[in-house]
Amino acid sequence: MSLDDAQIERYSRQLLLKEWGGAGQEQLLNSRVFLLGVGGLGAPAALYLAAAGVGTLIIADSDRVERSNLQRQILYGTPDIGQPKGETAARVLRRLNPDVEVQVIGTRVTDAILDDLLPRCDLALDASDNFDTRYALNAACLRHGKRLVTGAVLGFEGQVAVFHHGIDANASCYRCLYPAPSQRCQATCATAGVLGGVAGMIGTLQAVEAIKELLGIGTTLAGQVLLINTLDTVFHRVRVPRNPSCPTCRRS
Repeated sequence: MSLDDAQIERYSRQLLLKEWGGAGQEQLLNSRVFLLGVGGLGAPAALYLAAAGVGTLIIADSDRVERSNLQRQILYGTPDIGQPKGETAARVLRRLNPDVEVQVIGTRVTDAILDDLLPRCDLALDASDNFDTRYALNAACLRHGKRLVTGAVLGFEGQVAVFHHGIDANASCYRCLYPAPSQRCQATCATAGVLGGVAGMIGTLQAVEAIKELLGIGTTLAGQVLLINTLDTVFHRVRVPRNPSCPTCRRS
């Protein structure tokens, strides 16, 4: 494919990046990304992926918009309360960039759905809010050799990690990082609170890491987790080694 005049104008600021250029933009327009969850993390991630020109964005969310979402889930407005998140998000994303094909899964994601979708995607973003779902997506990405970008946020803190399933045979996985959820890890934004801007930071970082992975540029967080404490403005990057006893990725 080649970029038309409207696309050259739309993407002009990123086309100027020497790591990007026209070839990178065409590559991005041919990419397919699966995004699980369009809430506090998924909303900013989806906006920046769509704005950058990811060709196909498959979003999955079975929830409806609630008033308490609006403080951080920036895809939605007050008139959207009570509406399905997936379809509401898709309308915004299609309006933002008609170059992007947005597909919606409005039901709870099962292993069967993941096994159907992931083989057709380049990578997955985990923007879910519970460990069962995170573990399921991690396991599915392992089964199908798909890279995974994960994020989490609580209070004033957040984290982003990238796992190179399908690229590095010795790569760690999400369950190497969290073999079992601790009591603190099981707290949610609904029970412990969250600053909306922190969710925006983490979701945006997920989008940036995903784009870097898709284009093969820079140094990503592969095999690492970035921990952010915004209350004290502290950032730590920590390596995530493979756990030989990991219940998901251990080698026989």
